Amino acid sequence: MEADRALNLLDDMLWNCLIVAGPVLLATLVVGVLISILQVATQMQEMTLSYVPKLLVAAMLLILLGPWMIARITDFARGLYLVIPTLAS
Repeated sequence: MEADRALNLLDDMLWNCLIVAGPVLLATLVVGVLISILQVATQMQEMTLSYVPKLLVAAMLLILLGPWMIARITDFARGLYLVIPTLAS
């Protein structure tokens, strides 16, 4: 396998990881910042107030976007398996 091909596969893998994990991470980041602003404004320092909304948002997004995420990862894995025979040459 040439170095260019390996680097292209690695680049594709990293982009797929970013695209699949990005929406959930971004949503939990936004919710976390909003809850932190709310806690600072109200001076309520309850730990569950920060974890529960982020957990609910992450779970909801995983349920809604789960089929798309699995399809994207499956397509990438299928592409890798199809590339295997061409690596020997």
